[in-house]
Amino acid sequence: MTILVTGSAGHLGEGLMRTLRAAGRPAIGLDLKGSPFTDIVGSIGDRTFVERHLPGVRTVLHAATLHKPHVATHGYQDFLDVNVQGTLVLLEAAAAAGVEAFVFTSTTSAFGSALTPAAGEPAAWVTEDVTPIPKNIYGASKIAAETLCELFARRHRLPVIVLRTSRFFPEADDDPEMRQRYGTDNAQANELLNRRCDIQDVVDAHLAAADRAPSLGFGRYIISATTPFGPGDCAALRTTAPALVHRLFPDCAELYAAKGWSLFPQLDRIYVNARARAELGWRPRYDFRHMLDCLREGQDFRSSLAGLVGSKGYHDTVFSEGPYPVHD
Repeated sequence: MTILVTGSAGHLGEGLMRTLRAAGRPAIGLDLKGSPFTDIVGSIGDRTFVERHLPGVRTVLHAATLHKPHVATHGYQDFLDVNVQGTLVLLEAAAAAGVEAFVFTSTTSAFGSALTPAAGEPAAWVTEDVTPIPKNIYGASKIAAETLCELFARRHRLPVIVLRTSRFFPEADDDPEMRQRYGTDNAQANELLNRRCDIQDVVDAHLAAADRAPSLGFGRYIISATTPFGPGDCAALRTTAPALVHRLFPDCAELYAAKGWSLFPQLDRIYVNARARAELGWRPRYDFRHMLDCLREGQDFRSSLAGLVGSKGYHDTVFSEGPYPVHD
């Protein structure tokens, strides 16, 4: 069964292609940019190009996208052309070609302003039932593409799974205050508590979604490391998060002290992956507990796949103010 991976030159696309090739599964990488994991170079918005390469494909893993880092460097129309029109072209070609599973990579950024509780309010407990409030063209374009995915699943009987992935990129945070206060490893280790996922777990979620798509028909899932918290912890997470973490993980204080690390004083959101684990049979491995165990053993807490894919950036330009310009 041939698998088409769009965005094969990007972080997730390369991770998918590496994993599929290592397993000996037939996979074709498609991207606008050439790379060792790109077999065909072209645009997902080019209908003739896409239709030429869909026959024989049984699974589409659609990871190609303009990301949040492009908001300040690309216009609204660029996001509509790639994230919405490109997805529509792929959906139409997939339905016509009899594709058996279509997995769309979305983002937890789609929740937008719903992720930010008011002052004095508990941390947001974010499940798939939270209504998105997009705050930029990235989130708006992803929600529009998700809606197209659902339309094709319901009207054209194309099995589609939407995965709203949390942070899995290795680049430093775009917030200069965050970069000043926390080293990249420290910040990303902290984020495993509430808003980060290792790329290996993200890849595994896509493959699990592809397997389950024919029986599910349609589904939308949050993909993030399993949080150790429950809904009853949300108030404390906005005021005394470190105390709660230390209670749940008694070895955390000593392990963090040895690294010179510190926990975030508060958390404003918790991404909940329970539905993905229950309905997709997905088993994420790289959580906060795993990270602490790796610290004890003197090992990198990230997967070997994360090391292989490495950091790619999002622009050809190097920006002095951070990994990319920020504009909401």
